[in-house]
Amino acid sequence: MDVLYNIQAPINDELKELNRILVEKLHTDNQLINKIVERYLLTKGKQIRPILILLCARMMGNISHTTILSAVAIELMHNASLIHDDVIDTSLYRRGHPTINALEDNRLAVLMGDYFVSCALKCGVETNNMHIISAMGRLGQELAHGEINQIDNARRHRLSEEAYFEVIRRKTASLFRTCMFVGAISVGTDEETRSKLEKIGELLGLCFQIKDDIFDYYDSNVIGKPTGNDLREGKVTLPLLYAITHNKDAENERMRALLDNDSLDSNAVETLIDYAKRMGGIEYAQVRMLQLRNEAVASLETLPDSPARQALIELLDYTISREK
Repeated sequence: MDVLYNIQAPINDELKELNRILVEKLHTDNQLINKIVERYLLTKGKQIRPILILLCARMMGNISHTTILSAVAIELMHNASLIHDDVIDTSLYRRGHPTINALEDNRLAVLMGDYFVSCALKCGVETNNMHIISAMGRLGQELAHGEINQIDNARRHRLSEEAYFEVIRRKTASLFRTCMFVGAISVGTDEETRSKLEKIGELLGLCFQIKDDIFDYYDSNVIGKPTGNDLREGKVTLPLLYAITHNKDAENERMRALLDNDSLDSNAVETLIDYAKRMGGIEYAQVRMLQLRNEAVASLETLPDSPARQALIELLDYTISREK
């Protein structure tokens, strides 16, 4: 049986309601917007973030309309950030399908990203919960901050694990942390438990990003983006960071010299990917990911047992074992 099917089982009805509201909130009387939205809805991905919110709320109490509205809001914010990222990175594919900027142009893509943000804010306001609205504001800041940090690190050729984790905590883990916060706050969880849940969300987000970064070192037919795309954009991720910072020989100096360039051709990208693999970068990233997963599971197991808790553990395992 499909792993995601099992994960969704405790919240299946609520997830259907979430998607009904998602369609409703995005609908407009503009045919061009509706055409783009319809394409998005056909390729909306696994919806791991709203699933996380619903599972957190189910584990800690009863899912309310506020929970579902907040999950819609966060999902819309997440997708707005992806639409804008595709423009920034000039990406032609997302989830194996052409991006909005590829099918239309950058102007429409930026405006559609703005439209998604506006729909998200409306959903947030409809929760009538200032904690949720405030969390959405913080999340927007964190996502932008993380992306800007990543660009700055690439420009300054800043090669350190500390800088890498600082970026992914903001650009990816902040979203997962916010999901757990929103799910918890929507059912009135106490502050101490809420903080624990936020930390679990952050750990899951770190695992998710490290796994995504590992994908970039392999054939990309399944995930729908070019192999080595991160390196082409100046992003040095954990596998190569480990290889670069844990070796000091002539070959390492040549790799560092390649990374000093402001742009990399295909040969340079292939050389660096091969180096990361040979020097144990992939294995190191997998070990770090497993450590983070184990920390999250240990924390989850201090909470009362339930189907939702088990689904969250399965979601952690799915995150580190998924193939796309």
